[in-house]
Amino acid sequence: MGQYWIDGVVLLTYFGLIFAIGFSQRSKSGSMEGFALGDRQIAWWAVLASILAAEISAGTFFGAPGEGYALRNFTYIQLIVGYLLARVVVSAVFIPAYYKHGVVSIYEFLGLRFGPKTHRVSSGVFLVTRLLASGTRLWVPTMLLVLFWHLQHPQQTISPSTEFWLTAVALLLVTFATAIYTTVGGIRAVIWTDVIQIVVLVCALGFSLMYLLGHIPGGWGGATQMLQGPKDLIVWDWGIKEGAGFWGNVKGVLEQEYTVWAAFLGSTFVTMATHGTDQDMVQRMLTAKNKRQSAVATILSGLADVPITLVVLGIGILLYVFYQQMPDPLLPRNAEGVVPSNKVFPHFVLTVMPAGLRGLVIAGVLATTMGSLSTALNSLATSYVKDFHFRWFGEPPDEKGKVRVLRFGTVLFAVLLITVALATAWVSAHNPKLRILPIILGIFGYTYGSLLGVFMVGLFTKTRGNDRGNIIAMAVGFLVVAYLSGLDRDVCALFKAEGLGRPDWMPVIEFPWRIMFGTITTFLIAVSFRTPASHRGVTS
Repeated sequence: MGQYWIDGVVLLTYFGLIFAIGFSQRSKSGSMEGFALGDRQIAWWAVLASILAAEISAGTFFGAPGEGYALRNFTYIQLIVGYLLARVVVSAVFIPAYYKHGVVSIYEFLGLRFGPKTHRVSSGVFLVTRLLASGTRLWVPTMLLVLFWHLQHPQQTISPSTEFWLTAVALLLVTFATAIYTTVGGIRAVIWTDVIQIVVLVCALGFSLMYLLGHIPGGWGGATQMLQGPKDLIVWDWGIKEGAGFWGNVKGVLEQEYTVWAAFLGSTFVTMATHGTDQDMVQRMLTAKNKRQSAVATILSGLADVPITLVVLGIGILLYVFYQQMPDPLLPRNAEGVVPSNKVFPHFVLTVMPAGLRGLVIAGVLATTMGSLSTALNSLATSYVKDFHFRWFGEPPDEKGKVRVLRFGTVLFAVLLITVALATAWVSAHNPKLRILPIILGIFGYTYGSLLGVFMVGLFTKTRGNDRGNIIAMAVGFLVVAYLSGLDRDVCALFKAEGLGRPDWMPVIEFPWRIMFGTITTFLIAVSFRTPASHRGVTS
């Protein structure tokens, strides 16, 4: 254990810096606008860093290298095309509308455009979706503790209760630490700690890549000699198979995650939803001084995603080569004897990296977790307070009272997130094969199409859509996506019941396509309803 003291010093230094920055912002977060939007005075480059920190969760930190390890190519990066196209649309249409109407919660825009029902339902969809999505992802970085336990007890099988308690301790520490500086410093603390966290993250990834290149004979050139498969190292994949026929290829493309078609279509809709209709992401965009600076930060963050994604995929590909050359019997394996791709990088960090560098990478994992968690806490509290709490309990007459309620909301959602995360950890530990986890982890794919469809009606039309029609459209959009993605089958499997069934020709769509189908369905139904005259004066 003595070898880990250097890592401990690195981690303590990281936490000390984060808390110092968070508490330094308390005096600037004394008003509603200050706490939620930083008085719209944050520098564009800090907003850019914060957007990146929000996008790169711990799941991405481990999951993207896992994709590189499993696929041995760069096809995952195709989705960046859609990320960039969507950012242009968001910057040109969505953000100007939010600035024009001066909203704090972006669902206020839907209230102005359509009415209170669309406002509340949309905000409610965000709150439930973000709570489940962020809560379930909190357990991902705790796999480091579980892997560390395995390394200390290689001959023992970890019990479900031990795995749960290891996870629970890590969850509580990380969440409470993040909640403290977020509650005290508001969005300013979130953004300025994000700046530090993205620097730590980039350093951790960069040093990881260099370390791997230095320990593979011949570096990258030597690695490529071991990657001679038909799809090894490719970037573009059309997903087309000869002899499959037109519909066979359409079905095949919809059932694949990383293709050119998913990049230009599916990924564009995904990013318009996550960056245009999700309070979690949009709130940091609205902290910029004006819509132009917000657009610069948003678009440049998409460009910055390119080298970061190349690095994490490169790490995964090099890990495959590394363990082919130097097999490790301690690599974690599942019941079928297969190495889970998302556990390879954390195992490498714990077993191969030298002290100090290992601490930096672990700090990078914490940075991604805390960066995503802090903005989730701030955005959940903001939407809840603005869209529900003030309506139910009345709005305090002074700014101090409003900020007090916002801080209460931050603590409330910290507790709720911990509850969801602990429930996820318990299910994962006791029922590792249960398919409820991918259902919850991918929940935004089922719901955000409905959100995006309604926002697009509000932003791209002037006389279409109303409260009643929007609710119907959102419900139908969710049901269509649930069926096309096989959610009915997965839910029924939990209860050992039969699903609704589907013809052989119908595809089970993968995640890049879910939001697109949900958006199109919701939009087409919502535009068939006319906006009442009382709401036609609101434009984007």
